[in-house]
Amino acid sequence: MTETTITHWARGDIFGFDFPAHPEALKGAGPEFLTRAFRASGALAHDNSVTQITGLDEWMLGGTGVKALLSVVYERDAPGLSHDLFVKFSRNFHDKVRDSGSYHMPPEVRLANLSRDPDFPVPVPKCYFADIQQDTLTGIIITERIAYGRGTIEPHHAKCMDHVLPDPLAHYSALIANLARLSGVHRSGRLGAAVERDFPFDPDTLIARRPRVEAALLIKRINRLAEFILQYPHLFPAHIADEAFLEAFCSDAPLVAEQQQDILRFLHGRPDMIALCHMNANIDNAWFWREPDGALRSGLIDWGSVGQMSVAASIWGCIGAAEPETHDQHLDHLLDFFVAEYGRAGGPMLDRSSLAQHLEMHVMMSALHMTTAPPAILREVPDPQAAADRFDPIFTRHETARVQLKVTISLLNMWSRRNLGRHLRADAAWRL
Repeated sequence: MTETTITHWARGDIFGFDFPAHPEALKGAGPEFLTRAFRASGALAHDNSVTQITGLDEWMLGGTGVKALLSVVYERDAPGLSHDLFVKFSRNFHDKVRDSGSYHMPPEVRLANLSRDPDFPVPVPKCYFADIQQDTLTGIIITERIAYGRGTIEPHHAKCMDHVLPDPLAHYSALIANLARLSGVHRSGRLGAAVERDFPFDPDTLIARRPRVEAALLIKRINRLAEFILQYPHLFPAHIADEAFLEAFCSDAPLVAEQQQDILRFLHGRPDMIALCHMNANIDNAWFWREPDGALRSGLIDWGSVGQMSVAASIWGCIGAAEPETHDQHLDHLLDFFVAEYGRAGGPMLDRSSLAQHLEMHVMMSALHMTTAPPAILREVPDPQAAADRFDPIFTRHETARVQLKVTISLLNMWSRRNLGRHLRADAAWRL
């Protein structure tokens, strides 16, 4: 890991004053900066102030910029003011690889400020301050800290650990309800002009920016993936570690590369399925609580790269790391639920079969980019033979290996169970 040039402060494009770019700079800025920032955003009354920072601890989880846990004291407590806050910086000046993910932050900053609208349709952590310097992708977001495991709030659920998740269907239903509500309210117009201004939808630009998968490289990768699965079949469901299936997959996947531009145009060509979406509402990017009547509810965190996109992409960003059994047994139910909630929130009424078709084709495109799983797994688990199965504690300890393995299983399970190869034929329905 290598360092990059450290920026201590950056001038924000939204509020127009300098903000600290890393935890040490924030510590040096002290209560004075926090007071100015919180007043500017409207989170703090102008006759109130932050008087003391009682805690500021760097938090190492996450894949991009540095995070920190911040605790403060106010001159005067007031309803809605939290003493325990969470700080997310876009930059990681000590790791160029993580720092390269700073491009996720600009839309997240805009969403954080939009979420301060009291009519924002889904629960999110209260935003105290968020700003970005677009030219350098240097940004900061300060929100309330979710009290996981306290009161009625469930403990944090790790990604790709659904085999220990109680009642997965209830949790994914709560997430799908939020996604449908957000997208439906946007389509209804109730979020106003801010979405079109801050999250414009330009399909030509989105298609042009998407990395093109070259067929020759893809063939090399899918063959390596098939070899990995056959070498370690105990890590995969039997219908995936099956030579006939893998042979068909290796035959079909290059056709996706050949047709990728047409598929992308199709996926971006249905205005009724384009809306403001959280792109990664997986189980770990949420918090859950029970209402007094026992109903499970959720809120959403980690809004990196939020924007207008296909709602099918948003749905897969939610369920793409679920256990194969969730897809096999409950996917149609979850799609029906999304359709109903989307319409109830003010969005167009969708046909479930059309939504399923878009989801399946989005999964096909996603599969092209997950063929790199074997080397990522082997970096953390160099001897997969030592693992009893995919639930072995070695995958609990190594998050990257676990996620790469289980998302690959999810993609291939969808390919197998829902016969995704049929979309690649000359007479496929989406071409008509």
